[in-house]
Amino acid sequence: MSDHISGPRALADPIADITDVYAFPSPEQADRLVLVANTLPMAKPSDLFSDGLLYRFRLRPLTRATPDGPGWQFVLSAEEYVLDCVFSAPNSGAVQDGVCTFTGGGSVSFRVNEPDGGAADGVRVFAGIRWDPFIMDARAALTTLATHELAFTDSGSIFLDGKNVLSLVIEMDTRLLGGADLVGVVAETLTRGTHNVRIERVGRPEVKNMMLASKEFDPLNRDLEIRDLYNMEDAFHLGDTYRAAYRARLNANLAFWDGLDGAVDWPANEHGDHPLTDLVLADFLVVDVTKPFLEHGSFLEIELAARGGHPHRTCGGRTLNDDVMDTIFTQLVNGGHGPAIRDGVDAATRPAGGTFPYLAPPNPHPPDPPEHH
Repeated sequence: MSDHISGPRALADPIADITDVYAFPSPEQADRLVLVANTLPMAKPSDLFSDGLLYRFRLRPLTRATPDGPGWQFVLSAEEYVLDCVFSAPNSGAVQDGVCTFTGGGSVSFRVNEPDGGAADGVRVFAGIRWDPFIMDARAALTTLATHELAFTDSGSIFLDGKNVLSLVIEMDTRLLGGADLVGVVAETLTRGTHNVRIERVGRPEVKNMMLASKEFDPLNRDLEIRDLYNMEDAFHLGDTYRAAYRARLNANLAFWDGLDGAVDWPANEHGDHPLTDLVLADFLVVDVTKPFLEHGSFLEIELAARGGHPHRTCGGRTLNDDVMDTIFTQLVNGGHGPAIRDGVDAATRPAGGTFPYLAPPNPHPPDPPEHH
């Protein structure tokens, strides 16, 4: 499931587990960018945010690079825009307050679970329990990994449909981005205090669980659980220490996905690198804040246009109701050269709406979480 339970540490400390990240132009108001980070898979209706965590969005302006440039032809600016949210310990009435500060010195105060949230200085914030909007037949995807055969059917199902998450939704004036048109977006959870330790970071969906988790095809690190290491990395500046390990794992697993239809659509280069490996390692959402909101079909469009050497047409990023997993599976399996690879799930049972805070209200009676052994 997207980034749900994306490693041993996320399983041991789910309050810091980021399940999904979204970034898209506001459907309500021009010149506004919406950022969403969902946390705590299988949240109960009474759950609140941790007062020991820092919830962070990081945004970097991007420019197109030369055809052989890093990150699938995107170059990161040294400038960075950061939005940090922290929460109080809940009082005796289970009321919790939050504060979001952002680059430039502004701040917004808000109360958890108030639908209108809080607003100030060009930024609006909501935080609270919401219906998990993730769209995917996770069982079929895991069966595909286990059996080495595509297990998707036309009538897929969302695993434990009706589960909740803790959602942090920020809507910001794009003028706060210093005139940038194209930005990379990542969300993080970190320890709170004078020394912030990154616990998890998420850009695109399913990088860790569908592309990095499987060990069996990796010729170099077959006994290594790599996801906790990957979570600690800076998405905008991958360290050298484990870079070769990530590349080996991705080269092997991406080749597995490519071979599921019996054809090789992504031949490795002379170094054995899969053509998608650099894209995956540039693990942030790419958004054009000058383009209008587009609910379906914008995910990966900017990256694929860059690879094709032509201008992009859409806002990119990731919207709440877009069935991005079909896009991902299609690119992984046939490179977009054949029929769409569908997992049989096309929409959430309760789709997101068109007004702030966008995500559907929570399920008051969510399913019981599965037992982990």
